[in-house]
Amino acid sequence: MMMNPSHPGELLREDVISALGLSVQEVAARLGVSRVALSRVINARAAISPTLALRLELAGVSTARAWLAMQANYDLSQLRQQPQPPIRALQAAAA
Repeated sequence: MMMNPSHPGELLREDVISALGLSVQEVAARLGVSRVALSRVINARAAISPTLALRLELAGVSTARAWLAMQANYDLSQLRQQPQPPIRALQAAAA
């Protein structure tokens, strides 16, 4: 059974912001984003964008690639839980 990954915003909230004892407002200001935008991410209502991922890397919090990989893993996990349309295998066209 595959475990559902956490939204990366939850990890940002718990493992970075809370662990460092910072406020959302302070982190938003340091990253150059609005408090509302950051709040949406840390409450799993918005994805971590490439821009935010890079800003987190520049702020010394892991790498942009790691944040984007976490987001992609989360997104894919969410999609796998949804019904998908019938898909047929791709094959070479008959000559």
